[in-house]
Amino acid sequence: MIEVNLFGMQLPWLLLLAAGALPCAWAMRRLLAIVGAYRWIWHPALFDLALYVVVLGALACLTGPTATPS
Repeated sequence: MIEVNLFGMQLPWLLLLAAGALPCAWAMRRLLAIVGAYRWIWHPALFDLALYVVVLGALACLTGPTATPS
């Protein structure tokens, strides 16, 4: 398991990714609201949760140990 030392505390990498996924999902939610996509979404709260999970999964795939260096 990958851990990060932050001011003497050992934090799991997924916790930091989860904190980073919040602003990304919030920005995407705002953009979708401005465009008017929420008129077509049946349950906005479930959609927001799914959007957050997708963003978190994308960040985990892009930055995890299996990510390929560019």
